[in-house]
This record gives sequence, C-alpha cells and structure tokens, in this order.
Amino acid sequence: MRIKISARKSDLARLQAYTVGEALQKKHPALEVEYRFKESLGDINLTDPLWKIPEKGVFTEDFYGELLRDETDMVVHSWKDLPTEGKVDTLIAATLPRADQRDLLLLKTSHFEKIKANRALKVFSSSPRREYNLTDFFKSHLPFNLQSVKFESVRGNIPTRVRKLLESSETDGLIVAKAALDRLLTAPQAEFKEVQELLRGYMQQLTWAVLPLSINPNAAAQGALAVEILTTRRDLNDLLKSIHDEDTYRCAQKEREILSSFGGGCHQKIGVAVMTRPYGDITLLKGLTDQGQVLDARELQLKDKAPQFNENQMWSSDVKADRNNLHFSGLPVNTNAVFVARSEAWPSELQSPGFVWTAGLKTWKNLAQKGIWVHGSSESLGEQENARIDILAGTSLQWAKLSHDEGFAANSAELPLVATYTLKPTGSLEGLTDKESFFWSSGSQFLQAAQEAPEILNKNHACGPGNTYKVIRAYMENKNAFDPSRLRIFLDQDDWRKQCTK
Repeated sequence: MRIKISARKSDLARLQAYTVGEALQKKHPALEVEYRFKESLGDINLTDPLWKIPEKGVFTEDFYGELLRDETDMVVHSWKDLPTEGKVDTLIAATLPRADQRDLLLLKTSHFEKIKANRALKVFSSSPRREYNLTDFFKSHLPFNLQSVKFESVRGNIPTRVRKLLESSETDGLIVAKAALDRLLTAPQAEFKEVQELLRGYMQQLTWAVLPLSINPNAAAQGALAVEILTTRRDLNDLLKSIHDEDTYRCAQKEREILSSFGGGCHQKIGVAVMTRPYGDITLLKGLTDQGQVLDARELQLKDKAPQFNENQMWSSDVKADRNNLHFSGLPVNTNAVFVARSEAWPSELQSPGFVWTAGLKTWKNLAQKGIWVHGSSESLGEQENARIDILAGTSLQWAKLSHDEGFAANSAELPLVATYTLKPTGSLEGLTDKESFFWSSGSQFLQAAQEAPEILNKNHACGPGNTYKVIRAYMENKNAFDPSRLRIFLDQDDWRKQCTK
C-alpha cells in the first residue's frame, strides 16, 4: 500500500509529517509513504498577527481542498491550528501521544542587568492568551522586581522568531510552544541537523523557564498532532488506529470543546489544559472572554465519585511545626539540578546549581524574590511529575532534592535528599477521634496523628497528589490498614471539601 501525506513546508511541519509516516511504517513495514509539502495562507502572510487574519484555518484550510480533490490521502496538522468547528466530510482519524503542552519563556541572558535596572520586560508574542495570563506572573515570579511587562507581535517559524529576538536591541524575551522546540532539537532526520545546530547556538545565549499551566493554560490541543482524512476513507481509518493515542485525543477534544463554548479562535484570551493522571483528569481554565468574563478554574474529575460527609465529620489543619536550620555541606557530586520543596529549604550558602525546579508556585515566587532564577515547577502535583527539561538543558540532569530531614524522596537514587532544616511538630492534633474524613497537608502531619490516635487509620483519608500520598500509603501498608477506597487524592484542601461535603 502506498499513501500520500501532506503538511506545511516549514521544518516543524515536515518533521511532524515524518513522525506520523514513520510511526505508520513501524506498525506496517510494507507501507510506502510519499510526502507533499506546501505553504499555507498563514505561512505566506507573515505580517499580521494570526488573530487579526480574518480567514479561519489559515494553516489548515488549503489542505482541506487537497483532500476533497483526492490529491493527498491524509494531512498532518498541529491540532491547535485547526478551527474549533469540525467539518462534515473530513475527520481527525488519529493523534500520536502528546508532546509537552506548556509554553516556554526564552530570555536573553545579556539583558538581565538591563531588565533589573529598568524593572521592565519586553517580550515577543502575538498571543492574546499569553499576554493576558502571563503579565502579572512575570512581575511576581521573575527575579527582576518588574513594574512593566510589554508584549510585542512577532511572526515566523521557531528559528526565525529566536533570531529576531537575538537581533533586537530592545526586546528581551520570546514565548514559544515548548513542544515545537523540543521536537526540532530531537529530530533524527539528517535534513534537520543544520537547524538543530543553529538552535543550540541560539540557546547558549538564552535563559529559559517552562511556564506553569495553572497560570498559563495552553492553547487548545497544543502539543498534539491531528491526522485528517476524508470520512469515506475507511481503509485509512483502520490503518491510523494502529498509531492512535486515545488519551491525547480525548484531552485535546475536551480542550477544543471548552474553548468553542466561549467562541473559539486564536483571538481569544483564553487558555485551557486537560491532563490525565492515574487519579483523574485535571482541567485548567484561565483567561478573559470577549464579554469580559474572567475565567479561573482548576478542577479534578475523579475516576469515581468521592464519598460524602457532613461538614462536622471532616477534619483538616495547617501544619504546625518549629523549624531549625541544619548545616549545609553541599550538594552531591555532579548535581546540576535541584528540586526545591519549599523556599525555606534553599540554604543561603548555595550558589546556583544549574537548573532549579520548585514543588509549587509559592516556592517559585519566594525564590524569585531572593534573586534566584527558577526554570519551572511541579505546580503542587508532586515530584513524580516529569519536569521534561532534559532536551532544553542539552545535558543529562543529576537531581537532588532540598527539603527537611524527614522529607520523602520518591527515588533516593535518582533524587537524593539534601536536608537543610528540621521540623518539630508543636502541640498535639486535637479533635481527631470523632471525625470520619481527614485531609493531610503533609506526611509528617499524618504520622503525628497516626501515633496520637491510631484508631483513625480505618477512617477516610485524603491528601494532595505529591509525596504525602506515598507517606500515608506506605505507613498504612506497613500496618496492614491500606484500603484504596479510603485514601484519595485531591488537588488541595479546598478541592477535597468541595467534592466530599454533603
């Protein structure tokens, strides 16, 4: 069987087409693939910001005609480029596992002193979504004490936009889709070697940060590839099932449906991210509608309904403990990346270890106020969340975790614990024995409660998705008291109360 795959002519679009074609050939070795590349309207008009171009589907509509005229068999799109309104005579028959859906800030290292002195930042991005969601974040989470953040329109492919940044004496930074840069930097085909060397050279002049989805949710379906075919081509539909990733498809479709409910289109100041996790689907929605409605939602859809309790049956409390610093004797040999559990864990003696990743955004903000550049965050979803920054780092990362002396390390070999302080609980935990449902803010809090009131082990317990869950589960398993239906993960204490209160 021989098929024709069409895509745009840019480096990234060609690479994405090859990715689909090679995935198909891996499943079907006898398959022959012919590639067809051409420019779209969006590639030709590089003057106007995309949201100002009146036509819909500026990167995709030209290829729709090719399908109707039987000039090609399938078209590979960046799914975020497709209009939210579907078509009757074509369908998205497959998508591959999603690449990183987050955005990436690239900042010229040579401009740091200028930014600090002026307390002003100029960033290339034509996205209303990014401008609306990131302006305040940059002021509070970059180590410059910014008063002003300005966005400037820019067009072109990834290498062109980075080059424009480096050539500009006025502009300090650029925001791109991380998936695009990751794909280009790891392309195995020889034809991309030149652009890879160019980008690696550019990256030597840049400092980067992976932007958090809870602040800046992605454009709908960002990072996902869509393979479009005619609805009548059942033969291709069956062929593409072999490379289809249902989780990616489901999340991308849900994002598009949510965006469509507010009107759709790249002019929207709206980001929406859907992520699937073992404990459920997380949906992040943030932005401003055309009607002026502020959107700010973070929701967890559990795989099964949570048990319900009266409010007087539920218990939670902030962690209360005294903190004492420990002598810091340095990081393990060859450490070039640190995971920071809390800003208090950062010892004053520590110079930048290379790459800095935080457990949550509060820690990111506090470190930024100390003048420390943070490369990204697990956004309170736990250290098991893959940072996915090895490609950007351009080197193998050797991690260490900064936390207190009883801080739990999921894998001590891959993430050795460096204790910089101790925590000693203050006072006893009151009112435990007559409660039925508990939310634990830390593993140490649970362990204290289990020792003071062991009868609570057979009650219902909840916590966030990080290491607290692992501490509780390990303790319960050791006591032969673990029941998965009685230990549940929620995003935070508010989420637990929202989902479990009668």
